Amino acid sequence: MHPNPAYRNSTRAQHLELAHTRGFGTLAVSGEPFPMLSHVPFVVEGEAVDLHLVRSNPIARALASGPLGAVLAVQGPDGYVSPDWYGAPEQVPTWNYVAVHLRGRLSLRESGTLRPHLEALSARFEGALPKPPWTLSKVPAEALAKLERMILPVRLAIEETDGTWKLGQNKPEAMRLGAAAAIEGSLGAELAALAALMRAPPD
Repeated sequence: MHPNPAYRNSTRAQHLELAHTRGFGTLAVSGEPFPMLSHVPFVVEGEAVDLHLVRSNPIARALASGPLGAVLAVQGPDGYVSPDWYGAPEQVPTWNYVAVHLRGRLSLRESGTLRPHLEALSARFEGALPKPPWTLSKVPAEALAKLERMILPVRLAIEETDGTWKLGQNKPEAMRLGAAAAIEGSLGAELAALAALMRAPPD
């Protein structure tokens, strides 16, 4: 996480809300010789994150020995900021972004929780689409049973959260708003959302 306190005014509730809204992140646990990472969709359930892993995933195999400390990194919108947009010659290029880290204990769940998890996961995203929701009931029983044999339900019990909302809060308001007006035509991801956050960063 960025050490500048100007970017660290977000709350635990805001961290969880960003994670809930995004629903996709990078799961990391310690490993040898390198950390183990997995890119996963998930649902936030209160103070926990529910997800699933393919049985062959190295993190899933490691969990067979017991719970592990883990971090789930969730990336929000991001974009390049040109110094020209600040209207001040002493400025230099930077990159604005939003990111949240959820830390806690990662563990395997009982097999009976898998189907409810899959139903909750698909409902979370299907409900945001402009069509009748797809449901697991559309999958033939044999195919669903095969799928369920291949994956494991996993839960991250959240102990700590951190967030960086790097949105130009360390600049005078006129500079920040000027950059926000221009950033939608920049380089990055979800630039309209980033511009909106720059106009109203966390207090």
